[in-house]
Amino acid sequence: MKAWNTWERVLLGLLVLLVVVFGITQPGFLSPYAIADSTFNFSEKGILALALALLIVTGEIDLSIAAILALCSLAMGFAMRAGAGPAGMAMAALATGGLAGFLNGWLVTHYRLPSIVVTIGTLSLYRGLAMVALGDQAMSGYPEVFSVLGNGYLGDLVGLPWLIVPIEFAILLVCAVAVGVVLHRTVLGRRLYAIGANPVASRFSGIEVDRYRLRLFVFAGLMAALAAILLTGRIGSTRPNIAMGWELDAITMVILGGVAIEGGRGSIVGTMLAVLLLGLFTFALGMANVSGIVMSMVVGGLLIVSMVLPKLFKRQRVLA
Repeated sequence: MKAWNTWERVLLGLLVLLVVVFGITQPGFLSPYAIADSTFNFSEKGILALALALLIVTGEIDLSIAAILALCSLAMGFAMRAGAGPAGMAMAALATGGLAGFLNGWLVTHYRLPSIVVTIGTLSLYRGLAMVALGDQAMSGYPEVFSVLGNGYLGDLVGLPWLIVPIEFAILLVCAVAVGVVLHRTVLGRRLYAIGANPVASRFSGIEVDRYRLRLFVFAGLMAALAAILLTGRIGSTRPNIAMGWELDAITMVILGGVAIEGGRGSIVGTMLAVLLLGLFTFALGMANVSGIVMSMVVGGLLIVSMVLPKLFKRQRVLA
């Protein structure tokens, strides 16, 4: 088992400190039901962060991932209006996410375009499509199964009322384990690190860099579709502004988790610790009635700090 690095220990310490401080200052914060309900605040974002972690490890990024989520939710709504059942709606979301991710990956790999530029463009395209299609309207009336996925608890499914683990959070954990095993315990994972560290050397060593990058963009689209299914079920509707700005939160989770923005370094353990840290922190701020704009400022500040601190630690080690 890989030993935890220094940054992951720092994140764990900050997580414990956060729980202690808000547990003392916010009555009810440490109750089992409050902790369980807090996971609704970040589970879908965590799913997006897992996909972005793989992309950023390889030196790429997808700024359109939240817009793909909105487009997938829209596809669910159109499928529902066409008379599709729950399985058909889920397939519509997954197909839309896969195609949107494929377009991103194809533009990046076929035309050798920077992914940040491509996904800024497709962010506007995908979000614009959702807004034009919906206007100021919302689609609602989704089947009960989606509400169960988005709002239910595992205990309700298995007949154990004391098991108050949200289904969304359980899905996030399963995805994290699967992505972590692939990244840290397989040849594919080693190749992804190699691509991020030096794509030119990776090509000379026989790694099909563009094929892996394309597949990661498709995977990001599929993960956005999964998040769309959960989020649409949780709020019970498709709205033009659904998941607006979530790409910033997801990227902050990844960078705060220690994944190097230049690629080649990072872990899923660190990413998940950052997901928990940022998710519980914003939940606690919400309990303290802190406004949304202040939370956005905090997220932006954390993004800057998470990029600066690792470089300071590295510089100190070099000087030492």
